[in-house]
Amino acid sequence: MSKLIKPINYKALLDRRHTEKGIKLIKDFFQQNLSTELRLHRVTAPLFVLKGLGINDDLNGVERPVTFPIKDLDDACAEVVHSLAKWKRLTLAEYDIEPGYGIYTDMNAIRADEELDNIHSLYVDQWDWEAVITQKERTQAYLKDVVRRIYHAIRRTEYLVCETYPQIKPFLPKDIHFIHSEQLLQMYPDMTPKQREDEICKKYGAVFLMGIGGDLSNGEPHDGRAPDYDDWSTIGEDGNKGLNGDILVWYPVLGRSLELSSMGVRVDKESLLRQLKIAGKEEREKLFFHQQLLTDKLPLSIGGGIGQSRLCLMLLQKAHIGEIQASIWPEDMRRECRQLGMPLI
Repeated sequence: MSKLIKPINYKALLDRRHTEKGIKLIKDFFQQNLSTELRLHRVTAPLFVLKGLGINDDLNGVERPVTFPIKDLDDACAEVVHSLAKWKRLTLAEYDIEPGYGIYTDMNAIRADEELDNIHSLYVDQWDWEAVITQKERTQAYLKDVVRRIYHAIRRTEYLVCETYPQIKPFLPKDIHFIHSEQLLQMYPDMTPKQREDEICKKYGAVFLMGIGGDLSNGEPHDGRAPDYDDWSTIGEDGNKGLNGDILVWYPVLGRSLELSSMGVRVDKESLLRQLKIAGKEEREKLFFHQQLLTDKLPLSIGGGIGQSRLCLMLLQKAHIGEIQASIWPEDMRRECRQLGMPLI
């Protein structure tokens, strides 16, 4: 319960019925904008994959996937996905997608080890997207262009929500600010990574924080990243490592930064081998996904995930993600949230 943020004098701007309508409005409008901006077409995605193929997202490498045996496959073990970071790249190859085009899907996941609070739930829903790129587009400049297009889609959705519900006032800045995690460390050397994120988002309103996963000058990464999807070890145009990052915004309702998306240029053969070695995970080279990449059967790509409930939370200006989605919460959290005017679904 110590992690629960309790906004003073919080009052939901929409009742439950209008909240549900607002959620549908946001999801329908945003995914159409995302599809148009990035030239993506929708595909159907799995809820689970077979264990041992290297397809599931390993996140920070410590989260336990939900598993179950499959009776008709001699009790072979299946894992509920954490995200679809690797599956999407296999799908790009299967659909033979051309450079400049891509796919998106509704990703639903269960993260049993999540620490529950205002913005973290056991249930994760996001738009997972992936697009084919060329070797020349594996740059920070291209990454920034894609980030701007996604951010513009978010702001257009904010405008629609505020026009539909005038009691909700816009707060997102016109432009998103770019900064590398090493630069942020130099600005706030005595702060934790989370505190640094809060400070920079409070200053600029919307930030794309680059270079997530590799060690910084203090010998520690800003945050963890699996070594086999985002490229966090290639040196970019700014002289710092990392062709990936997070879209963060300052969220006044909770008085903190809010991550909306994690994304990046994906690993090629060289960066995959380099990052597996850095992470001490060289044994993964033998897995199905990794062999497909190492034998040139997968296209170069850029991709990421955009939180659906997170985006709705922000645009409808709610104080708890449980006001947006149905999940399981500790009973004392439900009780306290009800008293604070944010009843959980």
